[in-house]
Amino acid sequence: MARPSQYPLELRRRAVRMVAEVRPQYDTEWAAMKAVAQKLGIGTTETLRKWVRQDQIDAGARPGMTSEESAELKRLKKENAELKRANDILKAAASFFAAELDRPHTRS
Repeated sequence: MARPSQYPLELRRRAVRMVAEVRPQYDTEWAAMKAVAQKLGIGTTETLRKWVRQDQIDAGARPGMTSEESAELKRLKKENAELKRANDILKAAASFFAAELDRPHTRS
């Protein structure tokens, strides 16, 4: 299971907005990201780059899996795992009861 982000959602949104706002002041997008990451105390520029890329995907400006699609896929995988566990339990119970029915019973 992935650990929760150490950065609040509002900080991430603000950082992405700031990159877009200050981008014209820098030679490269990476330089803009680096400056914003330092200004906001974000651990690495790569972290901010991932946020920017995901925001672009969510906005439809870049191909990839949106945050909503990713959340839905995660939910479906969890549900699938739960259903497999339940199915395994039911199979084990069915075979146990089938074995009980097949066993000859002696009357006392």
